[in-house]
Amino acid sequence: KVPVWSPEVGAYCDPASGQPLTTWQAALDALDDEDATPADVIRLGRVDARGIEHGTKDAERAIRYVTKYLTKDLVDNTHPRTDPQQAHFDRLHAELAVLPCSPTCANWLLYGVQPDGVKPGLVPGRCSGKVHQRTTLGFTGRRVLVSRQWSGKTLADHRADNRAWVRTVLAGALADDEATPAEDANRYSFELARPEDPDVDSLAVRLMRAVSERRRWHAELEHARAASSPTGTAHLTLAA
Repeated sequence: KVPVWSPEVGAYCDPASGQPLTTWQAALDALDDEDATPADVIRLGRVDARGIEHGTKDAERAIRYVTKYLTKDLVDNTHPRTDPQQAHFDRLHAELAVLPCSPTCANWLLYGVQPDGVKPGLVPGRCSGKVHQRTTLGFTGRRVLVSRQWSGKTLADHRADNRAWVRTVLAGALADDEATPAEDANRYSFELARPEDPDVDSLAVRLMRAVSERRRWHAELEHARAASSPTGTAHLTLAA
């Protein structure tokens, strides 16, 4: 009994009653109801959600640890090698095939809710998200997941905080005064570069230049941090 698209209403409707499904915004508003309760509750005990912050003692070590596992081959980790593993994998795939993976996932239609940005042609169970695919089963495709319920910030907010922190450290250690000069809006001009342009270097040269620039930025940042610290000792760690 999959909901069907109604061109007259411009929404998905229940095939039996013909009534439109709950809109995405109405479903979100229902979550704010004081009497609303979650469908499932899983208690995992105490969770230490400190996160990783610039300038902390364990930041570099934690980033190296996380990066180690992020770069592992996902397909090898999910490949079943025994019959019990295969049976578990098949059951998990069947479950994830009908669970919503994002606000725009077509699987919301199976739960009586129209996906965000609803449009005709959605088929539940055929979402192209990585979380549903057998080779990337359960993997959402994002390297960083920010919970707004915890921090109240988006990824863009965190990037802005990081940039502000870097500017603060560099301005205090490398500039003659605390004032940051305003950039000239006409300092740069941009145009689309083409591979045949004589002033466009090869990809290998551009990659090596980018790596060199990142290493220089890192060295300047570590120097600024050391100059502004009470001990004045620099600890330089460059990622390979």
